[in-house]
Amino acid sequence: MLNDNAVLFSLSANEELASSIASILGVRLGERSIRRFPSGELICEPIDTVRGKKIFIIQSTCPPVNENLMETLIFIDALRRSSAKEINLVCPYFGYARQDRKAKPRQPITSALVAHLLTTAGVDRIVTVNLHAAQIQGFFSCLADDLTAVPLLAKAIQEGSQDYANVVVVSPDHGGVNRARKLAEILDTPLAIIDKRRSNNLEPEAMNIIGEVKGKECIMIDDMIDTGKSAVIGAKALLDAGAISVKIAAVHPVFSDPCFSLVEKGPFSEIIVTDSIPLDERFKKLKNVKVVSLANLLAECIERIDTDAPLSAVFAAYGLHSN
Repeated sequence: MLNDNAVLFSLSANEELASSIASILGVRLGERSIRRFPSGELICEPIDTVRGKKIFIIQSTCPPVNENLMETLIFIDALRRSSAKEINLVCPYFGYARQDRKAKPRQPITSALVAHLLTTAGVDRIVTVNLHAAQIQGFFSCLADDLTAVPLLAKAIQEGSQDYANVVVVSPDHGGVNRARKLAEILDTPLAIIDKRRSNNLEPEAMNIIGEVKGKECIMIDDMIDTGKSAVIGAKALLDAGAISVKIAAVHPVFSDPCFSLVEKGPFSEIIVTDSIPLDERFKKLKNVKVVSLANLLAECIERIDTDAPLSAVFAAYGLHSN
């Protein structure tokens, strides 16, 4: 339950998730207006009074990324100019997170730019889930909390089976080893790694598999599935190496084209994701896609921020010790 001085708003990106969070907290979502001028410009403003209030906004900067980002920035500016006391952005999926460094000369670091835009607009705190790189928290000059949904994905996997004697958890690349190790520890299984490299035309290639997967049921774990190319190439490499089956668990279902055509009849026996991004109707109809809700995790986080209680209890309850 939130204090009377707190208001929970939903913008366009995560309306269903926001409604679930509001229901858990026993509050109604604040009224707001989002309109578009004939020129395409947005105007976003709160209808409920926010003067002296502690505000919580639920909004992922997922596709359409630029639209959702501008919507967020404009609404934050409106809140600040309406004398809101504190602005908290709950952003389950943080767009532009993959542009977190200069991979080659003359490239931007866009995740830092977006962080600066949000703090300049007036955000006092941001809550994210499984940032592509945990170090992105350092780009924010405001408070930043990065939660992880890996324990929630693990629980969903455990609901399907209790026997993991023949299971191996697989990281699709070297960068995701810590995430995969966390899942392997929860399930008490061995760990394997796909040595993924990119060809001259930047297409992903699975080169080698580090670890034993022959005769095993493999569970790949990643922070997101975008086009699905890397995931499918990795799964096929595991099957070619003798794996019996391949499941994949990912926090963020970005699911850009040609993902649907790749996974519709693809190599995965099950695809487990969260509701950090709403699913396209095509994916909802796939029988092997399972969605785990972040609502309880985020609701408890919001309640503790509202009451100035430590978030350490949330981290302990959900096993959130690392990204």
